[in-house]
Amino acid sequence: MSLLPPFHLAIQVRDLGEARRFYGEMLGFPEGRSAAMWVDFDCYGHQLVCHLNPNLGRRGKIENHCNPVDRHSVPVPHFGVVLGLGDWGSLAGRLRDQDADFLIPPDYRFVGEPGEQATLFIADPSGNVLEFKGFKDRSRLFQAG
Repeated sequence: MSLLPPFHLAIQVRDLGEARRFYGEMLGFPEGRSAAMWVDFDCYGHQLVCHLNPNLGRRGKIENHCNPVDRHSVPVPHFGVVLGLGDWGSLAGRLRDQDADFLIPPDYRFVGEPGEQATLFIADPSGNVLEFKGFKDRSRLFQAG
């Protein structure tokens, strides 16, 4: 698989300190540049930028809805990274060790199908939902069943 160019994603958060604790400390994403209203993180080589939205308020959250996927009700919108199984297992272990509040705990879906994958879902304090997938063979990412 060829090296993909880094992806840039900007999201809104209610508090930059919370974002730093969640993305920097909990997930272990190195912090990059920042200013008074934003901070960026290295999300497995991709640029994730958290922009402060004061209109969310101290307890405000991004609204989501859910769609059925395999055996789970998957929150939408969400974003994340496709990892190899080793990196996915390390992240899942890190989150378990920190007693993360999983929306969908670490699990496998599409078992026995070409798209078989490990997956987990968590939300940041502002309600942004993240999915991390693990593939044994990432070349099968788009392969139909």
